[in-house]
Amino acid sequence: MQIQNRVFLLFSLFFFLLVFQNCEESNKKITKDTQIELVWSDEFDYEGLPNPDKWSYDVGDGCPDICGWGNNELEYYKANSLKNSRVENGVLTIEAHKEGFKNKSFTSARLVSKHKGEWVHGKIEVRAKTASGLGTWSAVWMLPTNNEYGIWPKSGEIDIMEHVGYNPDTVFGTVHTSAYNHITGTQVGGKVYIPDVDEEFHIYSIEWSADKIDFFIDNKKYFTFNNENKTFAEYPFDQTFHLIMNLAVGGNWGGRMGVDDSLFPQKMQVDYVRVYGLNHKTKSELLTKK
Repeated sequence: MQIQNRVFLLFSLFFFLLVFQNCEESNKKITKDTQIELVWSDEFDYEGLPNPDKWSYDVGDGCPDICGWGNNELEYYKANSLKNSRVENGVLTIEAHKEGFKNKSFTSARLVSKHKGEWVHGKIEVRAKTASGLGTWSAVWMLPTNNEYGIWPKSGEIDIMEHVGYNPDTVFGTVHTSAYNHITGTQVGGKVYIPDVDEEFHIYSIEWSADKIDFFIDNKKYFTFNNENKTFAEYPFDQTFHLIMNLAVGGNWGGRMGVDDSLFPQKMQVDYVRVYGLNHKTKSELLTKK
């Protein structure tokens, strides 16, 4: 009887180990298949101007093509100005100042990753703190590099985070396309109430695929824009996009309730920018149009 019990125990132990090993291998496979790969980042772990290998600048007031950057904004964007964009203590600061410059009353900065960081699908994650005050307009967003379906809004726009000072406790995530855009009042997006958005850093991110774009704040999803599988008018997001980070002053939205000059300078700060590939895509697949 004792021998039979021992044989049974040994058989049970062998069976348990076999099942455990299979589960381990299965878990490893699941983890491997769903992991995300960091393909591009800026941790701002240096001092001085933003890294020129990763960032360029949009300069000026948008004229003559789109004066006021298409939104009647009041700032002049400057390049290579430590006053307006600098990295110190591990943080990127984009700062708007009340000062006259080339017929504009404010200066600021608009950083772009165009031709230095461009992706088709993936996860884009930015940890940031917005500016505050009446007239400020903080934004982290994306535009297509080549406008393969035509000029805005035909080729699309992805607003990962927008915040306007007159609405201090709300953050917006929005998508613009030919079918859905703010000019026609058909834009689609979501918003989240965050009472300390200009006091604390929060993580703003999207997960963008061929099927949809999910919007997150602090890793909590609050909006999904689905591909309706119709035409590019609804979903032009199968082409290369780049990242833009800027602090505007005034404009059709930011200046809707006016601008309080006495509150400047104002600053938007960014702790890091990270871009990941999803679903085992390679870096080359993310950086080029399929």
